[in-house]
Amino acid sequence: MEGLDWASYIGFIGTACIIGAYAYLTYVEQPNPFILHSTNLMGAALLTVSLIVHTNWPSLVLEGFWAAIAIFGLRKALRASRRRKTEQA
Repeated sequence: MEGLDWASYIGFIGTACIIGAYAYLTYVEQPNPFILHSTNLMGAALLTVSLIVHTNWPSLVLEGFWAAIAIFGLRKALRASRRRKTEQA
């Protein structure tokens, strides 16, 4: 692809992460929340890098919310995992 710089390629990788996470959620019977939310967080972070270089404010705000939701999901999954370990002990 001509005319693309490093930030655009980083953004494409971030896009692939988010699409991959959505596909994983759709195709897997019981998705692992750590895989799902980590992949979404990575995608949001990579897209944010790209959007800082090529500023698009609405998309940058969207990625901020996407990252916040992923972090919330990771915290929720971590708490649930700790709770299960405590109950098993």
